[in-house]
Amino acid sequence: MTLGAAVQTSLLRREEAAERHRKDPRGRMKTDSMRSSTRIPTPCEVGKDGTVWSTIHPGGHPGGRHQAQNVLTESAGPTAFAKRNIEDAQSAFSCLLDQKMLHHVCKCTVAEAHRVEKNNQWDLTVRELKAFLALLFVRGVYNKNIEMESFWSEEWGLAFFNSTMPRSRYREIMRFDKKESRRARLSTDKFALMSHVWRSFVNNCVACYKPGPNITVDEQLFPTKARCRFTQYMANKPDKFGIKFWIAADVETKYMLNAFPYLGKDLSRPKSQSVGESVVMRLMEPYLGKGRNVTTDNFFTSLTLSKSLLKRNTSLVGTMKKARRELPPSVASQRGELFATKLLRHERSILTVYQGKPKKSVALLSSMHHTVAIGTDRKRKPETVTFYNTTKVGVDVLDQMARLYSVKGATRRWPVAVFCNILDMAAINAYILCKRCMPSNIARRAFILQLAGELRAEHVCAKAGPAIECPLAEPQQTDKRRQCQVNIHCKQNKTKVCRGGCKRPVCGKCTVRVETFCSNCVPLS
Repeated sequence: MTLGAAVQTSLLRREEAAERHRKDPRGRMKTDSMRSSTRIPTPCEVGKDGTVWSTIHPGGHPGGRHQAQNVLTESAGPTAFAKRNIEDAQSAFSCLLDQKMLHHVCKCTVAEAHRVEKNNQWDLTVRELKAFLALLFVRGVYNKNIEMESFWSEEWGLAFFNSTMPRSRYREIMRFDKKESRRARLSTDKFALMSHVWRSFVNNCVACYKPGPNITVDEQLFPTKARCRFTQYMANKPDKFGIKFWIAADVETKYMLNAFPYLGKDLSRPKSQSVGESVVMRLMEPYLGKGRNVTTDNFFTSLTLSKSLLKRNTSLVGTMKKARRELPPSVASQRGELFATKLLRHERSILTVYQGKPKKSVALLSSMHHTVAIGTDRKRKPETVTFYNTTKVGVDVLDQMARLYSVKGATRRWPVAVFCNILDMAAINAYILCKRCMPSNIARRAFILQLAGELRAEHVCAKAGPAIECPLAEPQQTDKRRQCQVNIHCKQNKTKVCRGGCKRPVCGKCTVRVETFCSNCVPLS
């Protein structure tokens, strides 16, 4: 056979093979959709439970807004109820700890005092209870490590305490529950001694504020060694013993949105639902369906939780334990190039595996991003990791803020410890509400001192008598700026604010640090 005949025979064979490829076994021509099924499939990996993950490539630009799959559909900030009722620090605090809650605490305190003291004449008013709370706040601001009763010392104490109430009266008020019905209530509710106050506080927090697009869910260990059935030991916390609370917090403002205590095994939880999934769904219930994102750690994050939240128009970003059955085995055994990223997709969720350290990689699940961009710096962090690092700190920072000026003291009764945690959270939330509802840039320490002064003002005026004008009146604004006449902690600052009974102008720096302005004025802080 000549060379030309051989080439012609080869071309004929190729045409016959191409014709057979274009036809299905029944002799029909293949359409475009039929041809696409013959392409090489995308590389896939399978988890232990049969979950199929497909490999994807990075895309998009870091920080691009188009990558978010959910959009917030309501405005964030204080609600109309909060804006309508907040005028000062005390009104913001009263939106969270309302009159019904304070009346309940007074009623329980009086009942317990009658039982213990055998004195039916003992009484406590809401006005005096507010003054008692003011003492707790001032102690937390000045030095929470000093014994409480030392503040009444004539040599080393603060005049604020002696002018508010005697030390003996303060000792009598620390009661919070009725003992007659305690046994019956504890048989059905482990948290019965504080459940009414706690539920009311959380409901008020939900009613006063709408969070932004990002929410953090995490745990808080409130330190106490009081005897109760649900005290936890956690070796990775600064204080090893305490009562654990599950908390949802707004990432931007650190406002406590929702919370409940961990009381042991929850019998109402479905067996098919994990503890982490149950906690997140319960905390996020008031905020689902609005296009928000929730950030969690590896205790909560799972593919099932991601799918449950997506059904309610809420996305999830969180680290995952590599031993979870839905993840492919290669995730746990990956030891790749330093700062390398591997991306896998399952339906609407993306799994990011980032080698941040030579011998340690992190697995992160996101249902918020539909593409993942890689950073251009030396570490080449993927966008999901950067977003997680930004939004994971909500509860941790909230806990740090509460510890800084905590009203907690030594106690053997866990209801007192829980009530102290409520006061800490209420002071933070009231500060956030006050800053959002009023044009004020006051520091949190100064806000707590101002709140303490307003809480005890009514009680001090009642003791002085109705004919005497209360010296703790609201700050008054003048038309003309004048030099600060206290002039101890400032350099002749000018101000329009006049405080105290003497109506002397005082700047903000001296307001925070000075206790008295003149001999005619009672202590202001």
